Amino acid sequence: MRHGKKVNHLGRTSEHRKALLRNLAIALITHKRINTTLAKARSLRQFIEPLITKAKDNTTHSRRVVFSYLQNKEAIKELYGPVAAKVGDRPGGYVRVIKTGFRRGDGSETALIELVDFNEVYNVKGEATGDQKKKRTRRGGGGGSAAKAAAPAAPKAPVVEEVAEEIVEDTTDQVEDIVEDATDVDTDAGEQEEEKTNE
Repeated sequence: MRHGKKVNHLGRTSEHRKALLRNLAIALITHKRINTTLAKARSLRQFIEPLITKAKDNTTHSRRVVFSYLQNKEAIKELYGPVAAKVGDRPGGYVRVIKTGFRRGDGSETALIELVDFNEVYNVKGEATGDQKKKRTRRGGGGGSAAKAAAPAAPKAPVVEEVAEEIVEDTTDQVEDIVEDATDVDTDAGEQEEEKTNE
C-alpha cells in the first residue's frame, strides 16, 4: 500500500523519473509552455517551482544547486536571465497547468503547462483589473468601506439620467432627419415618375 506517499512515481524507477523531470523542466524553461500528460505536468510543477524560486537569488551557490538538478547550461542561462527577471516580484505560483482533454491514442488526460509571466493573453487582463481594484484583505474592520462606497453613488444618478436624456434627444433628432430625407427622396422619385408618364 502507498498510503501517505505524496510522490507520484509515474510508473518509473527513481533514476528514470529524475531524468524525465529534468528533460521536461529544460523544455519548459526553453519553450515557456509544453504539452504533456496531466500527471507529468503536476509532478513537473512540484519539481520546477523551487528551482525558479532559487533562480531569483542570482548567486554562484544557487546556480550550482539548480545546475545539479538540470545539468544543462543553456537552461540555466535562460532561467537566470529572462525568466528570473519576469518572476522577480511574484511570490510563488510560477507555472500554470491547464487541462486540454484526453489523448486520442490511449485516452490519457493531457495538460498544457506554462510559465505564468510569459502568457501575454492572461496577463493583460490581470494587469488591467489590478490597476482598477484595490487589493482586498480578509481582515475584519473593512465593513465601513462598503457603506462609504454606496453613499456617494446616490448623487451621480441624476447626472446619468441627464446624459441619458441628452442621448435620447440626439438620437430622436437624427431619426427625424433621416425620415425627412427619406420622404424627400420618395417625393422626388414620385415627381420624376409622373414626369416620365406625362412624356
